Amino acid sequence: MAFNFQYYSPTKVIFGKGTEAEIGNLVLEQGAKKVLIHYGGKSALKSGLIDRVKTSLDQSGIAHVELGGVVPNPHIEKVYEGIELCKKENVDFILAVGGGSVIDSSKAIAYGLAYNGDVWELFSKEKQVKATGCYPVGVILTISAAGSETSNSCVITKASTGCKRSYNDNIARPKFAVMNPELTMTLPDYQTQSGCTDIMMHTMERYFTNGGNMELTDSLAEALLRTVIKNAKILHSNPDNYDARAEIMWAGSLAHNDLTGCGNDGGDFASHMLEHEMGGMFDVTHGAGLAAIWPSWARYVYKDCLPRFVRYAKNVMEIHVSESDSDEAIALKGIEAMEDFYHSIGMPVNFKELGIAPTDAQIEEMASSCYNACGGPKGSAKLLDLDDMIQIYKMANVD
Repeated sequence: MAFNFQYYSPTKVIFGKGTEAEIGNLVLEQGAKKVLIHYGGKSALKSGLIDRVKTSLDQSGIAHVELGGVVPNPHIEKVYEGIELCKKENVDFILAVGGGSVIDSSKAIAYGLAYNGDVWELFSKEKQVKATGCYPVGVILTISAAGSETSNSCVITKASTGCKRSYNDNIARPKFAVMNPELTMTLPDYQTQSGCTDIMMHTMERYFTNGGNMELTDSLAEALLRTVIKNAKILHSNPDNYDARAEIMWAGSLAHNDLTGCGNDGGDFASHMLEHEMGGMFDVTHGAGLAAIWPSWARYVYKDCLPRFVRYAKNVMEIHVSESDSDEAIALKGIEAMEDFYHSIGMPVNFKELGIAPTDAQIEEMASSCYNACGGPKGSAKLLDLDDMIQIYKMANVD
């Protein structure tokens, strides 16, 4: 039986070739007077994208300042820098030019500009506080992965402690998202495939539940997952394929704007929380970290969520099923097929392949931090306690 739900997705999407040229008019529609152009590394400058953005803003008579330097697993320290710059320059609109890290950093700046206090309080959970407002954010997407361009989520890391935490609020959903698949063609394959993994996980976290489900939502989720699998393989061998880039880019937005979770219990998201600790401690690429933890999580929980794993194996991984196969055998075949897919696109399936080797003490530290960040047990496929989290980390930490 389906749960009651609310679906809210207010972001205007402008999709296709050359759409970044429209940025001036889009910002003008928001009534903005001065924009912070927020971006990551040198690629946005070297490609000429930042210059094209500034030209479009200039033509619309909109003033702007810049702040680059956002890194993967974006830092609260850069957020503080952005807040101070925006206050100094009287910025009233934040324009994220990049992927999930840049968008999340922009959202955090937007929160901080409206928050009377340290914006890290929203993320740390040390105080039970909520955002009091949020400056408007717009996006020019250059990486298909996080889905932050249409979602309410934001993940920030405190570099000094390695603490990686999330904060979700609908007030931070971007006003618009400019999505030109051509802007993703310069990405290295590892980054592209990490993004594809993250996109799939956003849907899988909502799919593997013991709560209510709707047939239509399940079918949408399964179609999205099959589409990403197909096009991730295409891009692994043909990175300049525009149509595959377009399919992946649109899937990224749909995977994390809550569409694929309508009618369920809110999702599992234990794998994401486990990976956040890996990212905080070892600074691993988020999508690759998810690939490395998911098989161990799946093998640990599948018996408690067997019907969903059987359906996934049949409808997503499209495995061959014989009459003699038990449901448990089918579920395990689906997990194995998922591992084979990860390997086919160069993704890891354990910590060794990811390039990390946490000690038992580090595993216990990650598990304890994860448990505290979750506010206690976490999960829907299987409710994970502290010892469960430790065991999943140990399963992933194979020789």
